[in-house]
Amino acid sequence: MNMEPSSTEGGAEETLLKNQPPSLPHKVILKHGQELEEEQEELAEHQPLEQEDLNFERWKRRPLPERTLHQKIVDIKTYLWNAETREFMGRSGKSWSLILLFYAALYSFLALMFGGCMFCLMWSISPYHPTYNDRVMPPGMTMAPHLEGHEINFNASSRKSWKMYAKSMDEYLKPYNDGPQQKKNIQCSHDRYFMQDDLEESAERKSCEFRRSWLGDCSGLQDPNYGYSQGKPCILLRMNRILGYLPGQGKPVNVTCGVKRGPTDTLGEIQFFPKNFFDLNYYPYYGKLRHTNYTAPVVAVRFMSVQYDTHIQIQCKLHGKGIINDSPTDRNLGSVTFSLDIGA
Repeated sequence: MNMEPSSTEGGAEETLLKNQPPSLPHKVILKHGQELEEEQEELAEHQPLEQEDLNFERWKRRPLPERTLHQKIVDIKTYLWNAETREFMGRSGKSWSLILLFYAALYSFLALMFGGCMFCLMWSISPYHPTYNDRVMPPGMTMAPHLEGHEINFNASSRKSWKMYAKSMDEYLKPYNDGPQQKKNIQCSHDRYFMQDDLEESAERKSCEFRRSWLGDCSGLQDPNYGYSQGKPCILLRMNRILGYLPGQGKPVNVTCGVKRGPTDTLGEIQFFPKNFFDLNYYPYYGKLRHTNYTAPVVAVRFMSVQYDTHIQIQCKLHGKGIINDSPTDRNLGSVTFSLDIGA
């Protein structure tokens, strides 16, 4: 018996087809397909891992086969020169030419720029005095002999213990010999600054002479042992040279020496040669290029009656306007400290 669809069912299907919206565009279908794939991936992330996925050995990188020494040598030769591509160390001739040209231009430019900067710098500064000198530090003070730090330790009866000090004094006083001083420098008698700023910048400045013989018993002329053989040693004090500095602000800077720690009577009598101050006519200092014959003045100190077998710490200080002699950070600023041990 044949079952044919009734007219009612057929009509319903036709009505359903008629009411169905028109076919969606292709882009919309792709969009829904992509969303479907993303939903499937999200579901897959929440699904438990299979046993095969937990086998991490399968994901390890397989080791490369070990290359022989011959293969390595061949690879190096190929890297140095590849005959097929005609490349040297991985670059063609054109590539090497361009990179060498680039670096040549770069370093040539840097060299020219550096040379130009140095030329401008040397053109703008003076070799005779600093361009900017806003603040001049107060001078420090040095001493001689200065061999083993600031320690003088000897026995008066042992020549071997003090001959190095006498030798150091000789070397220090060689530029002060009377002959060269009288020949190169002039004799100054005025007690004021020896100003020579009216000369040309490059002109040589004159210097006042300072004779070695002025140091008396500490000159080494009468006593070549400088008193060390008698237990009455001499030392030399010099104020550091500062370009253009005028010490004392018009008044001489004097020197004092005393015991820094301990009883003051252990030091005894002190003598100064030629004076206990620095004359003003040796200042200002104009530098090595202009003050070629300059000799810095010194003050010789002789300790006449030091107590034997006693460790004495002595401090010599500069005193004057603008002088600092008690700096907590620089012990040589305006003062010098040394120890003195004399044995019989």
